[in-house]
Amino acid sequence: MFSSADTIWVLLGAALVFFMQPGFAMLEAGLIRAKNVGNIIMKNVMDLSLGSLFYWIIGFGIMFGASSSGLIGSPDLFLFGGLLDNAAPDGVSPWAFFIFQTVFCATSATIVSGAVSERTKFSAYCVYAVVLSAIVYPISGHWIWGGGWLAQLGFHDFAGSTAVHLVGGVAGLVGAAMVGPRIGKYSSTGESRAIPGHSLSLAALGVFILWFGWFGFNGASTVSASGDDVLAAMGSIITNTNLAASAGAAMVMIITWALYKKPDVSMTLNGALAGLVGITAGCDATNAVGAVLTGLISGVAVVASIAFIDKKLKVDDPVGAIGVHGVCGAVGTLCVGLFAIDGGLFFGGGLSLLGTQALGVVSVTVWVAVTMFILFRVTKSVTGIRVSKAEEIEGLDIHEHGLASSYADFMPVPTGDDSTAPAPAPAVSKDVAVPVADVRERKPAVQTPDGKPKMTKISIITRQSMFEPLEKALTAIGITGLTVTNLLGYGMQKGHTEYYRGVPVQARLLPKIRVEIVVCKIPVPVVIEAAKNSLYTGNYGDGKIFVYDVENVIRVRTGEEGFDALQDD
Repeated sequence: MFSSADTIWVLLGAALVFFMQPGFAMLEAGLIRAKNVGNIIMKNVMDLSLGSLFYWIIGFGIMFGASSSGLIGSPDLFLFGGLLDNAAPDGVSPWAFFIFQTVFCATSATIVSGAVSERTKFSAYCVYAVVLSAIVYPISGHWIWGGGWLAQLGFHDFAGSTAVHLVGGVAGLVGAAMVGPRIGKYSSTGESRAIPGHSLSLAALGVFILWFGWFGFNGASTVSASGDDVLAAMGSIITNTNLAASAGAAMVMIITWALYKKPDVSMTLNGALAGLVGITAGCDATNAVGAVLTGLISGVAVVASIAFIDKKLKVDDPVGAIGVHGVCGAVGTLCVGLFAIDGGLFFGGGLSLLGTQALGVVSVTVWVAVTMFILFRVTKSVTGIRVSKAEEIEGLDIHEHGLASSYADFMPVPTGDDSTAPAPAPAVSKDVAVPVADVRERKPAVQTPDGKPKMTKISIITRQSMFEPLEKALTAIGITGLTVTNLLGYGMQKGHTEYYRGVPVQARLLPKIRVEIVVCKIPVPVVIEAAKNSLYTGNYGDGKIFVYDVENVIRVRTGEEGFDALQDD
């Protein structure tokens, strides 16, 4: 006999947890660069899609099947064997319980997409999503929720600080370490460089969606809505969830304000998530004070761990997923051993529960780390896990998905006529050598007829992806200052053809940059040859160089003019 209240509550919880998927997508999209947004969205879509399919095919059976020595459940392929009826709690429709567990699995899988974003092959990521959803997450989930050995020891993880978030966080750590940092993230001396995301608005929207969805994530984990005790617990669970998130955000705001003299927006957003992840294990076991303390501790942990991972371990995590989910998942699980009303250290329970919680954290961490290392190592050997340098610089959207831009304002404009499509670029022999100017043969500056040094403005228009090699080339010949402007435009080829939903789209306005410099001491031919050498590929779009005479230059601060105004202090 099914209970209408229980089943509807579980289905509502499943819907709220499902709604966390767009929350993750928006958060991750906001904290990365615009050129990779389409790629991160596709990865979030595939987390859910591939995860749902393979969790149904095999994962659910491994997680909730009859236990074999407490390590792994007996698989029930495609759920044809009747396992589902036995696994569902009394009063809950079996398929309602299944979809509830499915979206939890998808949540664990999607954590990794942010940690390895902006440089990971889409195909390799899909392989990871399948393996984690089908095998890795279900096995450790069986230990905790499927009657396995940790459950038998009394390990307490009500809604998944370890079962969901620690699994995703550790997988993200291994993946990010093995794929390596983004180009430009660390200097030659190992100093970490900030690479800001392109939209804090999207990131904030994602956090608020996740915060809202977490009420279902934790609240519906009662898998029941019947009886006064359960109803009281539901209210307490959701209240504790909100208090911990609020405490985490407030703590991070205070810490960053003290450290950086201004409150950090993106870190404060991560602080709210840290509190949510931390309270997930013990939201049913602690009181409001314990929830606030868990949130505060998680806030401290997320700031410290993100800095440690970035600056000490040199692991590049663009969105802070490892600190938020991995570290705070472990911290929150341990906090159960401290603040649980029944058995917590601070409530007279001694060290027994805390020890069990620590054992669970260590065991799941080792399991996920080992299996993910093997998976990423094999994938790296077979297909590779990282895109090429050129693909990373230009963006994964265009190379992995043929998407010129993820934003409507910069979408290619259809011409209505494909007759203007560009001809293929001519083949260029690899033996063609581009002349390189010898910087050591600098000649004195050219002078005007009246004896004054001649000043020249050089304007270079090229692809955005070529800025880094161009800057290096100009710096090498002694250029100490330049002005860069983002542009949109096209040349004689009228852009290039890509495909949107299978329909050819003529990209008429392509993103470009204009680099402008004014030289006097450095000969103009040296600058031109350095620019040509750094930009040359032999294909359309290498760019153009414009040379102008400059009548005068005035430095506003000092009043210096001409040659003197161009010299460094």
